[in-house]
Amino acid sequence: MSEALVASTALAADSSAARASGARQFWRRLRAQRAALVAAAVVALLVLVALAAPLLTAIEGQDPTTYHPSLVDSARGGVPVGPLGGIGAGHWLGVEPQTGRDLFARLVYGARVSLGVALAATLVQVLIAVVVGVAAALGKRWVDQLLSRITEIIVALPLMIMSLALLAIVPGSFPRPVLVALVIGLIAWGTLAKIVRAQTLTLKQLDYVAAARLSGWGTWRIARRDLLPGLAAPLITYSALLVPANIGVEAALSFLGVGVKPPTPSWGQMLTAADVWYQAAPQYLLLPAGALFVTVLALTVLGDGVRVALDPRAASRLRVGTGRRSEAKADASTDTPAGGADLPRQDAGTPPQGTAVPRPGAPADETKEATA
Repeated sequence: MSEALVASTALAADSSAARASGARQFWRRLRAQRAALVAAAVVALLVLVALAAPLLTAIEGQDPTTYHPSLVDSARGGVPVGPLGGIGAGHWLGVEPQTGRDLFARLVYGARVSLGVALAATLVQVLIAVVVGVAAALGKRWVDQLLSRITEIIVALPLMIMSLALLAIVPGSFPRPVLVALVIGLIAWGTLAKIVRAQTLTLKQLDYVAAARLSGWGTWRIARRDLLPGLAAPLITYSALLVPANIGVEAALSFLGVGVKPPTPSWGQMLTAADVWYQAAPQYLLLPAGALFVTVLALTVLGDGVRVALDPRAASRLRVGTGRRSEAKADASTDTPAGGADLPRQDAGTPPQGTAVPRPGAPADETKEATA
């Protein structure tokens, strides 16, 4: 028993060192991808704008809910007065048709709602998927069968239809952004749970996990100490791709009228109100649509970069800015022996030097001598 414990401790230390080295390689590969770095900068800027929304609107001197009827032309149906939708020193992006509410204030506060709902929904999805996936992989056969069937049912459910049904029956007094995040998270965790279960089944076969089991560690202690660190890479990869998908779902639900309710600003809600103003006030439609496009694109590119950095064997879906050439050069330089001398190159399928190759159609005796 003591030998198994010593082996488990040694293997765990080796795995910790390997994870530290893997983290350095991950950052090196991520920095080699220019598109991912640009996307990370855009995402960081969007998060900063969302967090600093009260400060930015205070500098502008506006807020997202105050009406300005004097800034719209009621004789023309509520079109903003002035050029470019009323853009000026007091309203940096103009005003909203009919109401006169400041567009800049509503846009930055809408970023808080859209990003906050997407991140909260992703967190709920990850928590449920980890619990269900690990329990299915480590539990008894009937537990695995039960949780697997539940997961398949969740995967088969249509997300938008179920979200519409759940959001329609909940009382309006419940905080709407929290409700939208919970509904998305509680319905869309099935695919991630299947990934977690498959990865946990693979990790169970590793030597250090077997040694920890032989040393007498409990199932959940092994899961906490040995399995969860191994699940970090696939969880980070898939979570980075879930955030833009959840932003799109929140915008679609708000566009359909069952998401975030007025007066709370949301990009999807702004698109809903702007569908009749795209000719008279095009900026009212283009601003939230452009913000959604840039956010989803940046998060998608960043997620692809994280996926490639965590798994260098995976090819990037992007054509430019991936840094694959510089990454290959960096990997080649680390593989070159000390002193700068390259090893003799051996092509695949070519026998080593000094090996006799039998002639095609040679007698059996000659073939045996050549291969001896």
